[in-house]
Amino acid sequence: MTLTQERKQQLISGFQVHETDTGSADVQVALLTARIKSLTEHLKANKKDHASRRGLLKMIGRRRRLLGFIYKEDPERYQRLIASLGIRR
Repeated sequence: MTLTQERKQQLISGFQVHETDTGSADVQVALLTARIKSLTEHLKANKKDHASRRGLLKMIGRRRRLLGFIYKEDPERYQRLIASLGIRR
């Protein structure tokens, strides 16, 4: 269920904007997407876990705000990001 350190490093290196980037909006969206997918699988098995469901909704809201920021800054970058993450069909 949790994001391993190796997987987190892969995501950071795959979406970083420059060499030392670890916290840009792109990286944050990628990490949130991985956590959202993991938590979605957890909630399929544990339907009554309402505390985790609330956390999931908060993560989705945070990702949505970050994606809105990226769209305002650079719509092309936004399109590349959602295509590579496979969100917003």
